[in-house]
Amino acid sequence: MKGYFSLRWSLASLLACISLLPGLAIAADDALSVKFENDSLASSDDGHFTSGFQLDWAYEPDADSWPQRLATALPDSLIGRADKAAYRLVHQIYTPNNIARSELIEDDRPYAGLVYGGISLYEDVPMGSWQQSTDLHLDVGLVGPSSLADSIQREVHRFTESDRPNGWDSQLGDEAILNAAMRRQWWHSTPLGGKQFAHGPSVSGALGNLYTYASAGYSVRWGDQASGTPTLTPSPGSRHHLTGKEGWQWYLFASVDGYYMAQNLTLDGNSFRNSHSVDRKEWVGDISGGLALAWEDWQLTYAAVARSREFDGQEEQDKFGALTLSKRF
Repeated sequence: MKGYFSLRWSLASLLACISLLPGLAIAADDALSVKFENDSLASSDDGHFTSGFQLDWAYEPDADSWPQRLATALPDSLIGRADKAAYRLVHQIYTPNNIARSELIEDDRPYAGLVYGGISLYEDVPMGSWQQSTDLHLDVGLVGPSSLADSIQREVHRFTESDRPNGWDSQLGDEAILNAAMRRQWWHSTPLGGKQFAHGPSVSGALGNLYTYASAGYSVRWGDQASGTPTLTPSPGSRHHLTGKEGWQWYLFASVDGYYMAQNLTLDGNSFRNSHSVDRKEWVGDISGGLALAWEDWQLTYAAVARSREFDGQEEQDKFGALTLSKRF
């Protein structure tokens, strides 16, 4: 029942954001996306990665814009130029599984709220029959009570008549966040069944006090032509748009990813003060998949992930999903 109410709240918020999309767009060839990540979109649980919200505005930067100047100033081995740039605003809530308990639950993940903003640069380079896609991301924000995660969750649960979260007194303290990440994917595309079948490996890495990791994976996509596939936390990015603009379009996708996690602030606790923490597992694996549907300039994407246990004492793997609504202008 908790999952139903949480899902109902997410869908209501999604519909509210739809009405704001046309007013927020300010230039041609923009794409504005609203993403909700929630455990209720893939399971009946209401803990761990409880919810996430992301607002993303992607556009083609001019030659004299500062994102393009930044891209051209970086080493060519990282990125040559920015075919796309994107700004994003993110809010996330993490809790233990049993939110009704007010005392500290030492063997479950800490309460944590995150709020941060970032910029991404994207480049696509043909390489024979393959295409190399590069993403660069920089995020700045904070974790802690100033994120207002405790107040937001309490109000949402009061509105949906769900269990009251009582353990926020032990949440992680305020701490600034600075994180950089890079992802490189290689795609090979061939016709299959009147559509395009694309597949290829990827590598990525992140460095910062929020996440430090290295990862590798493999993705497949079948359907109409698209710029990539959705990524789910902790991987940033917004490569999920179908490239056509007429009539109905769609694609199915699946990915498998493995992470070596050297730092995860939401599990390791605060960097410079005492706080609740758990013993993080260094190796984590994801299996994800989903569907994208588009009509003209509108697109709705659903993605779900099953993630292996992230810390010692975790009873079962986590599952969560994401709904992303996009509008091109």
